[in-house]
Amino acid sequence: MKALLITYYWPPAGGSGVQRWLKFVKYLPEFGIEPVVYTVKDANYAITDASLTEEVSPKVKVIKEPIWEPNDLLTKLGNQEKQVSAGFLSSKPSFVGRQIQYIRANYFIPDARKYWIKPSVKRLLNYMAKQSIDVVVTSGPPHSLHLIGKELKEKTGVKWIADFRDPWTNIDYFHALPMTKKSKNKHYKLENEVLKKADAIVVVGASMKKEFDDRNKNVHIITNGFDGKIASGQDKLDKKFSISHIGMMNADRNPLILWGVLKELIVESPDFAKDLQVKLIGQCDKSVFDSIQSEGLTESVNFISYLPHKEVMNYQKMSQILLLSVNKVPSARSIITGKVFEYLQSNRPILAIGPLDGDLADIINDSGSGIMIDFEDAKGLKEYIQACYKKFKSNKLKVRSEHIDRYHRRNLTEKLAGLIKTV
Repeated sequence: MKALLITYYWPPAGGSGVQRWLKFVKYLPEFGIEPVVYTVKDANYAITDASLTEEVSPKVKVIKEPIWEPNDLLTKLGNQEKQVSAGFLSSKPSFVGRQIQYIRANYFIPDARKYWIKPSVKRLLNYMAKQSIDVVVTSGPPHSLHLIGKELKEKTGVKWIADFRDPWTNIDYFHALPMTKKSKNKHYKLENEVLKKADAIVVVGASMKKEFDDRNKNVHIITNGFDGKIASGQDKLDKKFSISHIGMMNADRNPLILWGVLKELIVESPDFAKDLQVKLIGQCDKSVFDSIQSEGLTESVNFISYLPHKEVMNYQKMSQILLLSVNKVPSARSIITGKVFEYLQSNRPILAIGPLDGDLADIINDSGSGIMIDFEDAKGLKEYIQACYKKFKSNKLKVRSEHIDRYHRRNLTEKLAGLIKTV
């Protein structure tokens, strides 16, 4: 059985977006499904990780189609050194910056990869005329890829699964974009068409499933996960009391409550001040730097812009505490950062800051892997850090997580394979 995967993010792309389908493709052959990957050629990825190419089996058929990305031109017009993601929208853009944001929001719908739709449909129709494809899978964002799947479905009748790694119109930054009412309505229309016409929808959490259930009766939750063995949780730990955050931290994720609590603890305890080491691995918004500086924490924080995935895993396993900061936005309850699953694999205590009744809280509570602290609960946060520090000083800081095998990439792929075979 053959499944055609259409994805924008593929090695050498780095970051979290590439991991989901890189791992699915790795394990699908074990369950009788031959994956064929269709992706972009020479894409201008914001983050690259060449080491991930080593994880792609030479037996996997990978088809690449060139893409024209208007973001390249807009970046030059804005005189920016590097392309940034929508998650890092400037709160105080320059005049040119405002114009660029407006163009991006209203002329590239559903996103700036829309110009890849027509050439991709043409290329894939020719390919499918010669090769037998049983199921097409599209992975978004970028959600323009779902429109490729929709056209292939309409023109050939092939079974089609739309995989939503993140929401579309309910994503955290959607309403921060300077869109006209007409543009927003176009997004809603396209989203509804995809949800209603796909044979099945795959989402990463319960809240998104609930959001989509009224538009498609075949919605399945398949979370992100981790690959490899679960760490012991006690070997080669940092000698410092390390609190590590892996992944990008934009303004919405800036945990102001944490910086304030750490400042208090440093003032109250010279030993804590000496032992503390915060590691922020990944791109950080300027507001994060400013907050840390204003609280006098600069000497206690290490900023590491980006590391290859293998190195990141080592940092996680060595950390005393792993930090997750949920975006403080209206859709916070539905946010499940993919990093939580590799945190589980690292088998170190997880400190998450976000809604107590959200999907992420359910995972952490069910696994017993750490604690979820409310956005405003400074007292609870301080008490938890103090308790962890006390255990750290006596070499007893550890966690006993449960039921985390369900999040292994192989087990998740088995669930996906079952859907592909029955859709």
